[in-house]
Amino acid sequence: MQLNHQELTQKVIGCAIEVHRELGPGLLESAYQQCLAYELSRKGLAFEMEKSQPVFYKGVRIDCDFRLDLVVENTVLLELKSVAALDPIHDAQIITYLKLSNLPVGLLMNFNVEVFKNGIKRFVR
Repeated sequence: MQLNHQELTQKVIGCAIEVHRELGPGLLESAYQQCLAYELSRKGLAFEMEKSQPVFYKGVRIDCDFRLDLVVENTVLLELKSVAALDPIHDAQIITYLKLSNLPVGLLMNFNVEVFKNGIKRFVR
């Protein structure tokens, strides 16, 4: 049975909450990424980590691929941060990544917060 976007993002957020509950704030993004990958795997969710995303400009592939932190079930883009506060540039980044990747949903997650729900933003393309 395939999950809808809402159910899928709820599962992903649950995994991220578990990681944050276990580790707390203050680590590097890479630590949260590895632990979140572990939790996603435990829940049986398919994902790609550091997925290469090409950039096309006016129909031409430009030699400047970027990396998507995590893509879950070929549907949800996860952009992970461990920063003092999310800034508008982080919103712009995930919006652009969603546009270039054609993925329908994105979660911007900042693990460097005391209460994890305060570090999550959901974006729909």
